[in-house]
Amino acid sequence: MPCFFPSRFVGAQLCFTLLEPRTDRRSPPPPHRQRQQGRPKDGPEDKFRLTPCGARLSELLSCSVSKVDDCVGDVVKDAVAGMDNGSVCLLENVRFYKDEEKNGKDFAKQLAEFADLYVNDAFGTAHRAHASTAGVTEFLSPSVAGFLLQKELDYLDGAVSNPDRPFCAIVGGSKVSSKIGVIETLLNKADKVILGGGMIFTFYKALGKDVGSSLVEDDKVELAKELMKKAEEKGVKLLLPTDVVIADAFAADAKTQTVSVDAIPDGWMGLDIGPDSVKSFQDELNECKSVIWNGPMGVFEMDAFAKGTFAIADTLAELDGITIIGGGDSVAAVEKAGLADKMSHISTGGGASLELLEGKVLPGVDALDEA
Repeated sequence: MPCFFPSRFVGAQLCFTLLEPRTDRRSPPPPHRQRQQGRPKDGPEDKFRLTPCGARLSELLSCSVSKVDDCVGDVVKDAVAGMDNGSVCLLENVRFYKDEEKNGKDFAKQLAEFADLYVNDAFGTAHRAHASTAGVTEFLSPSVAGFLLQKELDYLDGAVSNPDRPFCAIVGGSKVSSKIGVIETLLNKADKVILGGGMIFTFYKALGKDVGSSLVEDDKVELAKELMKKAEEKGVKLLLPTDVVIADAFAADAKTQTVSVDAIPDGWMGLDIGPDSVKSFQDELNECKSVIWNGPMGVFEMDAFAKGTFAIADTLAELDGITIIGGGDSVAAVEKAGLADKMSHISTGGGASLELLEGKVLPGVDALDEA
């Protein structure tokens, strides 16, 4: 959920800047990040107001930030008219209006009424064609990227388009279906692709292996076969774990054992990669100059199944090369391991990161005059 604030510069120019209400992911989360602020269902709701974000923004900018309880209309017009040079005003949650997500033209025009130019620095919303991310650019010029958005594009798009080689992509997570586009794109770009997480069991089933009660997407087994064939045809090293940590239940206190992927017993499920896999993956990664990681190796939220994910994080932290953590759970894992400051770049976008890695055009970027 983005927040929208105008700041007045010397010379009376007024800039509208779109931000996400978060601080640098490498710093401890302030109180306002401990609750969801982005999905009001039916108009204004007090629990989704941005007042706590205004207080935090004041701290980050080292100046007083005024807050208006709306984002369009006369109350905003009056507040903006009263701003001094160098002052900052935070507007209310744009999602209190249904036309925000509908990219309503009239609403976008109202957002733009008080500004001379537009800066989008909310990468996490750049994959959405909303009024505050795309529609507003029709009425404000220049419309440009902020420093964070530019950094995201440089790292994520740059890493895939023109990486230092050898280039390895690590793709994890629970389901193949959520990462199809990413895997297909990276098979065209990477020298190596390492797979982990729950998705590996769909690939094992495609190879004719028994997977016990592990998570499998039966309707994606043929796709897994196609992806492995594509990797072979392109000369890309597609690496699957050779051993896994299995459990008799999906629970933190379940019984566990480590077995070869050829020896998963009935009734047991794989929840992490094993130590042999970790060692082989580390050897492959240590040869690389660029690595992008999207998705954990196991259920890292449970300590019993976090070793694989944390071992990969440790390896990347020591790597002599570019390391990019591409959003979502992999970011949470690196933060939990206390290694975020050891990575070259930590992406602030979940869905936006995935779509950019897939090679899709992000509406919030495409709408800008310059990015």
